[in-house]
Amino acid sequence: MKIIRKASATRKTKETDIKITMNLDGSGIAKVDTGIGILDHLISQISKHGLIDIDLTTKGDLETGFHHTIEDTGALLGSTLKKCVGDGIGINRMSNVIIPLDETLVLVAIDISGRGYATIDLALSDFKINNLEGDLIRHFLEKFATSASICLHIRILSGINEHHQAEATFKGLGKALKTALEIDPRQKNIPSTKGKLL
Repeated sequence: MKIIRKASATRKTKETDIKITMNLDGSGIAKVDTGIGILDHLISQISKHGLIDIDLTTKGDLETGFHHTIEDTGALLGSTLKKCVGDGIGINRMSNVIIPLDETLVLVAIDISGRGYATIDLALSDFKINNLEGDLIRHFLEKFATSASICLHIRILSGINEHHQAEATFKGLGKALKTALEIDPRQKNIPSTKGKLL
């Protein structure tokens, strides 16, 4: 039986209107338009380095700020990933990477456990990256992790430039997802002693 690791989803509220299609076994093709240029760039890093095809369009109430667009996009990206994973038969499940970007070094560790949890230590709260508040990047990652039902730990090990720290974080998320989501041909069942991911 072939496992279909693709999914599409929509989310429409009074604040946002979002459409997404995701393919875990893609080639890293990203078509991302959220109305926030730096967010498009960061989500594209997940796609490129995770070899996950992502076609994502968000129309949000940007005139009130970026919060609703960031939160809802992270939530739908995460819940669509969860949909693609299904019961997780055969996946590696866990992964960690350390990603360098010039002076920056970032640790990303992930467990596709079925339990949403995030510890995000970015230290970007006091900064803006292309008009995006650094704390909203943290919030996006938390919303993504809890909606995907994955355990996500991110820590900046060193760094000065805020853009480098954000970009290395999303590259690392992509790389960690790639390994965690890969099918191990020896793993014939769900990778948990419980018999299910939860």
